[in-house]
Amino acid sequence: MSTALAPSPAAVARPPLIRWLAVIAVMLGIFLIVTAEILPIGLLTSIGADFTISDGMAGLMLTLPGLLAAIAAPLVTVAAARIDRRLLLCGCTVLLVIADVVAASAPQFWVVLASRVLIGVTIGGYWSIAAGLARRLVPPESVHRATAVIFSAVPLGSVLGVPAGTFVGHVAGWRAAFVVLGVLSAVVLTLLAVTLPPLPAGPALRLTALRLGLRGSVVRIALLATFFVVIAQFGTYTYVTPFLEQVTEVSAGTITVLLLIYGVAGIAGNFLGGTLLSCPRLALGFAASAMAVAMLLLPMLGHWEIGAIALLIVWGIGYGGVPVVLQTWFADALPDAPEVASVLFTASFQATFCIGALVGGMIVDRTAPGTVLLCGGATALLVLLITSGVIDAQRIHRAG
Repeated sequence: MSTALAPSPAAVARPPLIRWLAVIAVMLGIFLIVTAEILPIGLLTSIGADFTISDGMAGLMLTLPGLLAAIAAPLVTVAAARIDRRLLLCGCTVLLVIADVVAASAPQFWVVLASRVLIGVTIGGYWSIAAGLARRLVPPESVHRATAVIFSAVPLGSVLGVPAGTFVGHVAGWRAAFVVLGVLSAVVLTLLAVTLPPLPAGPALRLTALRLGLRGSVVRIALLATFFVVIAQFGTYTYVTPFLEQVTEVSAGTITVLLLIYGVAGIAGNFLGGTLLSCPRLALGFAASAMAVAMLLLPMLGHWEIGAIALLIVWGIGYGGVPVVLQTWFADALPDAPEVASVLFTASFQATFCIGALVGGMIVDRTAPGTVLLCGGATALLVLLITSGVIDAQRIHRAG
């Protein structure tokens, strides 16, 4: 079932500076995609107020991209099996530019949702290819470092993209934030076209390979861990802005600062999680525990600004390492099929992402932002059933 590709001779023969510019271009593409996907978290109430819709309805902006990305990850990878990867990445980036322009000029909310459909297709197509691309851009001895650079885009997009976009949105309006994203995406598109070498498609990835990958007990337990931790994160973090406005009662400018503090903590969490990659189970247990503590205590201590700050730091440290830990878990489970591991990780993460945003929106519309935090904290605690060994690969295998 191996779908690993050998390094591209054309890529390895190029000057080192050009090789690393290509790696950075791929990373910047992921950074902008992640930022575009979760930017509505910081602008949720602004967009909702502009179109006179509830916070839960506005949360569909998070649900749609996740759903489409989960579907697009396997379908785009299989359908584009024979297309040069350079052309495919550039095509996905063109979709990103179009999506940002459509969102910025949307006269009605349904047009915004249409732009989010394009974001979802972009995520599924771009990420599934980019995640395993390092081995084709640099010599073998540099693959590990290049992979780390590419994957750094996930926490950086999550923890820096939202605060920066929120700041622009609050200063110049939420539409301006999408305009800036569109311009930056066009710049990255140019960088990709200039720096990437030809990347011919390798052996075609078939849906049967994905089905075979799902048979492994370690993959199944990784899927279960992904479900619990991602639904806990995005069922709550999607609606953290309404919580800070209604419960902590801070201004829009202060919310930007609080999200930035969360972002800095997330970067620290990413590096901390990176030191524990030899044991993904332990790393995920640490992350889930920190997330659960923050979510469960915020409804009580979040009435005070200092309490909200402290718990957002704990939360950021916890979630910061989650994406790289989960990706490592999938990669370790399928060492001979990196593209299969990447597609399964992308599809499962994005499917759970949209479920979390949808369920969180239903809860917040019927109750209050504090309630959705309590539900998220309880869900994060379920991850500990896996990391502590109460649910393990053997039990998953017997159940299958």
